[in-house]
Amino acid sequence: MDYKNAGVDIEAGYESVELMKKYVKGTMRPEVLGGLGGFSGAFSMEAIKGMEEPVLLSGTDGCGTKVKLAFLLDKHDTIGIDCVAMCVNDVACAGGEPLFFLDYIACGKNYPEKIATIVSGVAEGCKQSGCALIGGETAEHPGLMPEDEYDLAGFTVGVVDKKDIITGENLKAGDVLIGMASTGVHSNGFSLVRKIFKMDKETLNTYHEELGKTLGEALLAPTRIYVKALKNVKEAGVRVKACSHITGGGFYENVPRMLPEGKHAVIKKDSYEVPAIFKMMEREGNVEEHMMYNTYNMGIGMIVAVDPADVEKTMEAMRAAGDTPYVIGEIKDGEKGVTLC
Repeated sequence: MDYKNAGVDIEAGYESVELMKKYVKGTMRPEVLGGLGGFSGAFSMEAIKGMEEPVLLSGTDGCGTKVKLAFLLDKHDTIGIDCVAMCVNDVACAGGEPLFFLDYIACGKNYPEKIATIVSGVAEGCKQSGCALIGGETAEHPGLMPEDEYDLAGFTVGVVDKKDIITGENLKAGDVLIGMASTGVHSNGFSLVRKIFKMDKETLNTYHEELGKTLGEALLAPTRIYVKALKNVKEAGVRVKACSHITGGGFYENVPRMLPEGKHAVIKKDSYEVPAIFKMMEREGNVEEHMMYNTYNMGIGMIVAVDPADVEKTMEAMRAAGDTPYVIGEIKDGEKGVTLC
């Protein structure tokens, strides 16, 4: 009896590391010390010495049950982007710059090519957000998970000068809310998605004219990363007063998180076009509109609040990063919360 007979293939683990190295290499930053394969990842803090009072920010998350679609479609090259996005967008939401990222893959059986493909997506997400993939872990769990399944989670550390942290404390009535378009469902609410649609290859591979693609392609579209857009806004000299990443809990849970007491957000639902995938989900699942906005991003993945004088400059900076911004509402005095009208 040996470890391989018990279900854990150490040699497959070595092969996975070798296969993923080419992807990891493309995420390197000058601050990274050493290479992949050590017991820890090393990152020099030299570059942040110029900050008056540097503050470290952290974020951790996974992709939820969206991975089930990756299993069904046997498509694993974008789920890593989702994992990175869920972490780095939260750090950027506080005004920070993501510095480095680590991933954790738990699998029933280590198939090196599959693991390397997953990591290729993680590396792509890191490149999009400008952070380095400095380490990770692939854990083989025979008997705990089916051989062809895995779960993916990640962790990021970022930095911001304390004076630049986005807190919402200076919001005032009349400040404008700008939303950036999402790429679709992103990585939240897939337990409901899997109840709305039949989860089989035939259903997921069916082309829909209203979507302009198959259902599976629409649902697996990777989460948009907004790090570059928010960095552009900052470099344009705009002070973002408040920011909300629209993830699980949709508008009703996430928008109030950006508000101080005594301030109320008013968002106009007709200020942008809701993507077809959400309309299809609402119709096919007979889901109430309020529940849709309480679960999904409904086409807006990130919301910022800025002074009215900074609106055009903010939107121009977002467009320069490849994002699509909309003026979707404003801040008013009142009980902390959000009204969608």
